Amino acid sequence: MRQEMRQLLTPRMIQSMEILQLPLMALEERIEQEMESNPTLEMNEADPDAPRDATIDGTMEAGALPREKGEAESQLVVSEDSNGAADFDRLEKIGEYLENEEWSQSAPSRLSASSFDGERDKKMDAMANAPDRGITLADHLMGQWAFIECSSGVRRAGEILIDYIDEEGYFRTDFETVQKDSKIPVKAEDLEAALKLIQTLEPAGIGARNIRECLLIQLDALEEDEERSEGHDFDLERALVSEHFKDLEQNRYPQMSKKLGRPIEELKDAVKRLGRLQPFPGKLIGEGDTQPITPDATIYLDEETGKYEIKMAHDPVENLSISMMYRKMLKDRSTDKKTREFLANNVRNARWLIESIEQRKSTIARVIRVVVDAQREFFEKGPEFLKPLPMILVADQLGIHVATVSRAVSEKWIQTPRGVFPLRRFFSGGTTNAEGDDMSWDAVKEKLRIIIDNEDKQSPLNDDEIVIKLKDQGIELARRTVAKYRKILSIPVARQRREF
Repeated sequence: MRQEMRQLLTPRMIQSMEILQLPLMALEERIEQEMESNPTLEMNEADPDAPRDATIDGTMEAGALPREKGEAESQLVVSEDSNGAADFDRLEKIGEYLENEEWSQSAPSRLSASSFDGERDKKMDAMANAPDRGITLADHLMGQWAFIECSSGVRRAGEILIDYIDEEGYFRTDFETVQKDSKIPVKAEDLEAALKLIQTLEPAGIGARNIRECLLIQLDALEEDEERSEGHDFDLERALVSEHFKDLEQNRYPQMSKKLGRPIEELKDAVKRLGRLQPFPGKLIGEGDTQPITPDATIYLDEETGKYEIKMAHDPVENLSISMMYRKMLKDRSTDKKTREFLANNVRNARWLIESIEQRKSTIARVIRVVVDAQREFFEKGPEFLKPLPMILVADQLGIHVATVSRAVSEKWIQTPRGVFPLRRFFSGGTTNAEGDDMSWDAVKEKLRIIIDNEDKQSPLNDDEIVIKLKDQGIELARRTVAKYRKILSIPVARQRREF
């Protein structure tokens, strides 16, 4: 036995940290889950600007009118050692209480009108109106494969090969591996025949083994379409893809012009037409599971004060409250003791959830306020004026831990006069220019991008020349740093940027 002191995270602190890190849409999903497991939580349809009623712990509840707090309510103590898991059989009594005629007459009109008069279940309506899961690429191809005329062996081989086509639409596995993994025997000639048939399916280019084959398949499909093939020089385009693909990658127009005996202008026109082809045809078909971005706050300029203000997004907690019906049951001394303990445990959990969400909103708002004050020049002049803003500096300014700041900005977005940006973008290190002004690394990247955008495309700048250009603007960087930032910005080397 020994006596010691240790710092431990309580369940309430852990919940607060989890809630703080959730983006807005994930928070709404979390609330839905809590409402399914906690009967005392409810979502009101009341005006979020309405006065907030006092709950049993003295806080205000969204959407309710002020009322006096009775003696029994003010002295209510939630039992910490209750075991709610053993009390689910008591919910039958709660159901009977709901249907009780006396309760229906005395309950608030907003509950009886929406919950017990046969009105459609809003949650079920939302589920019924939710978009169906998008079709997968494999499903799309199998639907077409069913109509292909071929032998039974080729059909089985095609069904097997479709499972090996990746999300980009490529078949990148060799036939030997397919035969080894297959549970049924399949011939190599059947696989070869099946792959050729798969490459005739839509979208064009599907089933190709590399980018060259993908583009050639699309050119073949395009040539068969009289309307879409107009203006194409298919002989030149096929030659560029099949024989001079490496030269295309390296931007070697003079060499290609000499080998093909065609002027550079014709080559540039052909490359422009090739640029309309789809290098990843599989991405044209898919579930489309890209999640929409919901900004947590909007930054706007107040014309009267000349100051940038913050408007937080509508928070679900504004309409989240503890059920008045269950609070009444909890105060009723005639209610069964175990039922009251079960309700008390759920009421405590509901109160913790509401407080965690309110604390999340407050913390995010405070962090955004520091960002707005520090990055005013960014909002007014653009990305090249972004200032370095380390998280530890914000944490010290707000008097909170740096981990709290990190959770507050994780997966959060803000809408600004210059567009929608992830909140984390405004937190970075930086450097100091010749005038002694601080600049973030993102601002340095933006200046590098501007220099390259404004260069002479017939004689583009190499990395050493970019270093000199940046130095002229008071920013000293090593050549390898310029090369690193150029790659981060997906900007090719000078030779590949040259225009002829």
